[in-house]
Amino acid sequence: MNQIRIALPPFKTQEASRKSLFSPGLLTRPKLRKGIIMSSNRPSNSTADDQLDPEEEKRLAAAAREANRLPELRLILLGWRWPGKSLTGNTILGREEFRLERAAEFCVKRETEVDKRKVTVIDTPGWFSAQTTPMDYQQEMVRSVTLCPPGPHAFLLVIPVGMFTETDRARIEENLALFGEDVWKHTMVVFTWAEILKDKSIERHIRREGRDLQWVVDKCKKRYHVINNYIFGEHPQLPQLMEKVEKIVAEEGGYFTLKTDETKTQSQTQSLNLKTSSLKENRELGARPKQNGSCNSLRAMDVDPPQSLVEGVSD
Repeated sequence: MNQIRIALPPFKTQEASRKSLFSPGLLTRPKLRKGIIMSSNRPSNSTADDQLDPEEEKRLAAAAREANRLPELRLILLGWRWPGKSLTGNTILGREEFRLERAAEFCVKRETEVDKRKVTVIDTPGWFSAQTTPMDYQQEMVRSVTLCPPGPHAFLLVIPVGMFTETDRARIEENLALFGEDVWKHTMVVFTWAEILKDKSIERHIRREGRDLQWVVDKCKKRYHVINNYIFGEHPQLPQLMEKVEKIVAEEGGYFTLKTDETKTQSQTQSLNLKTSSLKENRELGARPKQNGSCNSLRAMDVDPPQSLVEGVSD
């Protein structure tokens, strides 16, 4: 008769069993479900008791945002002359820092604190709506990136509510190309003068203005914000703007970085176009090229000019 042998595990003493039971490999943390500790023998399916009340969920969500929010935001304002660009900068800063009586020829950098967080705002020279922007203005716009190292978190493209034409679109495309194609990933449209919409929504305005404005909004991944620059004191729209900027940073994986090779190629192309355009205009008008008087106007301007120009101006 064949005998069946069964291998039994070695006998463990009570002390050894106790040690193996609480060995590091077997020690596990209790399961967590929405902040509630569950015992291992409790059914895993959720019940009404597991759900947090709405107020508690809001509190936890706010705590998570606070923990993940950036300690600093760096913003660059872009747009043509007189769309409310500098005024938008003053609204973000909470005080009048950017001069409104004349268009700036150089970048202006200012800092403030919004909701216990440092915010850097850089205003750039506004481009011309009906003609090609001068080369020195374009170079100054690109220089804005170097004023907020290691790079801006977002570009705020300021567009006033009103008629938007194919020329407006062309000017935006022309000037943003100076920063390279990646600039669109970090750009958000900020609509000003929205008071004229009255009870109409900004979405309706975008649809009614047609494909040119829709193209710009689409290039910015449909990121836009409406701001009323005539609200003084604590501005109710600023927290929403900051949240949208943080969302851009989260979605794009950080701040904007200028790619030197790409911008150099764009600059060379723009330079050739500008020279051709200037020669054509002078030939048609019979006018002599104007001398650049930027250096002579530095004293009267509250701006941050390039260091090379500052060194050439004596006290």
